[in-house]
Amino acid sequence: MFLRSSRRRASAAAVGMLAVAMVAAACAGSSGGSGTKAGAGDVTKANTLIAYTGQAGDYQLNFNPYSPSLIGGPGTIFESLFFFNQVKDVAPAPLLGKSYTWNATGTVLTITTRSGVTWSDGKPFSAKDVAFTLDMLAANPAINTVGYAGHAKATDDTHVVVTFAKPSYMDGPQLLGKTFIVPQHIWSAIKVPATDTMAKPVGTGPYTLTDFKAQAFTLTANPKYWGGPPAVKAVRYLALAGNQSGADALGAGQIDWQTGPVPDLAKVEKTYPGYKAITVPLNQMALFTCSNAALGCTGPQTDPAVRKAIYYGMDRTQLNALAFQGTASDMSPGLALMPRDQAYVSADLKEKLAPSSPQADKAKALLEGAGWVKGADGIYAKNGKPLAMTVKVVTGWTDYITAVDTMGQQLKAIGIKITAAQVSWNEWADARGQGHFELLIDSLNGGPSADPYYLNAYFLSSLNTAKVGKTANPNYARFSDPKVDAALAALKSIDPTKTQDRKVQLGIIQTQVEENMPYIPILTGGTTSEFHSAKFDGWPSKDDLYAFPAVWSRPDDAQIYKHLKPTGK
Repeated sequence: MFLRSSRRRASAAAVGMLAVAMVAAACAGSSGGSGTKAGAGDVTKANTLIAYTGQAGDYQLNFNPYSPSLIGGPGTIFESLFFFNQVKDVAPAPLLGKSYTWNATGTVLTITTRSGVTWSDGKPFSAKDVAFTLDMLAANPAINTVGYAGHAKATDDTHVVVTFAKPSYMDGPQLLGKTFIVPQHIWSAIKVPATDTMAKPVGTGPYTLTDFKAQAFTLTANPKYWGGPPAVKAVRYLALAGNQSGADALGAGQIDWQTGPVPDLAKVEKTYPGYKAITVPLNQMALFTCSNAALGCTGPQTDPAVRKAIYYGMDRTQLNALAFQGTASDMSPGLALMPRDQAYVSADLKEKLAPSSPQADKAKALLEGAGWVKGADGIYAKNGKPLAMTVKVVTGWTDYITAVDTMGQQLKAIGIKITAAQVSWNEWADARGQGHFELLIDSLNGGPSADPYYLNAYFLSSLNTAKVGKTANPNYARFSDPKVDAALAALKSIDPTKTQDRKVQLGIIQTQVEENMPYIPILTGGTTSEFHSAKFDGWPSKDDLYAFPAVWSRPDDAQIYKHLKPTGK
């Protein structure tokens, strides 16, 4: 999911002045003096990385790694046990954990934790903190997005045993790679971990929070970090005003890393001297629909025929060219990530890939078969209500706004009217969670590791949704299907090495998703980052994707910060 926000656009001049001010603040550190000592080397302009995540509008102070409104912390301040690479199927990298093993039936997970680690407040870290965090997860459904139902016990200071009532192999990467360990001596006093506002985070990670203002905050290298303080001594996060403002700041050399579109991506190195770009297909763009009338959704999109007609009405080749500069790629109607999940694509799908060109005849047959009648204005209607919907999109997300406007023209040709409703990120996120939307443009993310199970478990499980007006997280479409729920439960208990058994269950999910389309496939997004290669060495490349290179992707960002080395330029 894109962790971006927006407000009205600022002028390029205002952006320039703001960015210059933030760069100066970054070099000053939290005290306002130059070259702040952190016990890990001086913070200077040369070793400070200025990051822009797409945040536009004031930051709201919250570093709770389990809150839906957090602004940072996972990976940088709070660590998981291991780092799982979601781009490549490789062995996980040890962090707070050193090793782990499953028993033969997938019901016992034994974890060995790292010794000699301290929290940033100086207190010792131990396996007891891990057991506490896992049990906190199990006891709080609002933060338990994969239905973890195990019990954790620290058998000594460096060993945790997690037991399950039934085989739970697929809990592994989520618990080990996406569960951020918190200190028991602080969090035992927190009553509602999903909503607590964490203003003074204490973690084991490579950075600590040293300065916060509504327009920017600074993370500084943790001098007590078990892996040694990173060479990037500070990371300064800015709030600007959307994609165009980020491109303007990049052009002025005032930010070092951003993820988002800039004009003429193919010529980044020429347009922005000292910078390079990388594009990685990972997040799947879709029109999210409030699809389930039984849970309170209202509007034409609750009709599966309408959702599928929209699917067939898109000209994806045109969308890619006009909105995404040709960086997007094919998407499967069953939501398997292509080409990574090619081996798991079901032979029972009617279509292996979403059509690149519109198929008006199929759209017409679907709508008229469901009782929709085209009016004199060319727009279908039923029971006196036109086939018209709004699509919520965040102000400043220029690529998505262009995509929605283009879709509006495309779908009008087949008798469907959609209109973009640009809103602030906060309003968009609230509507998404509460179900107060007809259509909404966003991306589906894939979870802790390179496995299709997690996207399905996150966005399709009945466990992760709720009635309209209550928070769904992250099954925002409010999709609920007993066949899908049963297949997800079966997948959780299948040994990950049994590919064919897993393919059967994934096939059930894919065919149900294709038939219902709660998330209407657009394209697989080519996530593009622009980074200051002259200032820092060690950025991910196509030959070395050691982490997903998106500045808003956590905890991948922390892995990248630790990997980078300032060049002194």
